[in-house]
Amino acid sequence: MVTPGFPRNTLDAEGLPVWIREIASEDPNHSLHVVRDMGPVRALEALRVEPASIRRCVLPDKKPNQYTSLPSAAFDGGTGDAATLLAGRIGQWTFVYDDLGYTFDGTAEVLSRGGRTAVTTVYTINGHASLHYAVDGEEIEEVVIDELSLGERLPGMPAELVAAFEAAGIADWEDLEPGEADSLVGMRVACAMAGAVLTLDDLRRIPLVMAQRNAGH
Repeated sequence: MVTPGFPRNTLDAEGLPVWIREIASEDPNHSLHVVRDMGPVRALEALRVEPASIRRCVLPDKKPNQYTSLPSAAFDGGTGDAATLLAGRIGQWTFVYDDLGYTFDGTAEVLSRGGRTAVTTVYTINGHASLHYAVDGEEIEEVVIDELSLGERLPGMPAELVAAFEAAGIADWEDLEPGEADSLVGMRVACAMAGAVLTLDDLRRIPLVMAQRNAGH
């Protein structure tokens, strides 16, 4: 696995950041957003969560079952049908993890308004993935990761995004063509951009907040 920005203990065998693997449900349909110069609560508010649902999060020791994410277990024991969003700050960057992928369309643009930079990426239960990079409310790059050729796309990307892709590298999957990116690269790119190169223990040491959002909200 060639992933220069990630020490061995920060990725699982497939190339997904371990902190995401540890908090996600099995076979997840999820999204991850990172934004510079915006706090976690403001980021959640920008994603139109239920305002009354924003609260401090202490992640439980384990998930109640394979269908429940760790943030959902922290929020309501996994008994609800809303998406649970988990947010925290690392330096200048805030990350928001959405365990059901309800927040995706246009999210990078929304978070980046006011001169900020944001990246949002989604990975579906069917293995489809994409990534959006936005600056000051405008989408600069949309990357459909399925069958992405980095050799063709990287030269035209902004330097900051190129650096994140280079740090994310390529996972060692047998079915990939030479130079083809694996479908988990978007999650690694977003984490590399925000410095969210973490273990679950690292994540637990970060002050976390969470909220819920219903589908179509």
